[in-house]
Amino acid sequence: MLVVAIALPTLLAKSEFSLAQEPKYTNTFRFEQCRGFSSTGRNPFFVLEPGFQQVLAGKDEGVDVRLTITVLHQTKKINGVTTRIVEEVETKNGKLFEIARNYFAICNRDNSVVYFGEDVSFYNNGVVVSNQGSWLAGIKNARPGIIMPGTVLLGARYFQEIAPGVALDRAEIVSINEVVYTPARIFQNSFKTEETTPLDPSVKEFKWYAPGIGLIRDGVLKLVQSSPIKSEDNED
Repeated sequence: MLVVAIALPTLLAKSEFSLAQEPKYTNTFRFEQCRGFSSTGRNPFFVLEPGFQQVLAGKDEGVDVRLTITVLHQTKKINGVTTRIVEEVETKNGKLFEIARNYFAICNRDNSVVYFGEDVSFYNNGVVVSNQGSWLAGIKNARPGIIMPGTVLLGARYFQEIAPGVALDRAEIVSINEVVYTPARIFQNSFKTEETTPLDPSVKEFKWYAPGIGLIRDGVLKLVQSSPIKSEDNED
């Protein structure tokens, strides 16, 4: 399936954060048109169902990295919206490096997955040493972004995180209909994004997403396992 365009669907409006001589990224979204949000559900490329888990692994400059992403049964209300908590746990050479609790909800109108913030903890020898990158919509001028658009359009550029001075991650869909080889299996009809941030122009990351699964490759990390799991977590 090939869909070519240079803009996202109806929720996207204008761009404000673009820098001179840079491509413009949409950062204003018409969330009032969503007609409500859901904390459970599916986008074609993003699963927000409690118990769903993905494990990605790979070697980054000689370091064994493992990333476990779990959709928890817990929710958190942010700016009046009940969001689903998605926990990411990253280890390096078997030692805990980072835990991030991300807050997402699905726009009922167009199935976009909206990003309402995250709480981040970085670890060294089992001790939290930093919470850098944490933000919540509605606090210190932070606003929700789009983590996954409802429709994948080649060339679309959009902000994922809108927390001035803290987190301004943005993505561009640079390729579609990709074939991606992972230890889990071969994925067809995948798409690729390039992620950057104006807070550090030297940073550039690539991610790949597959239908019905979501993230299957994050830089050198590739999907090794994807499955629903049982959880004892409770909703807030």
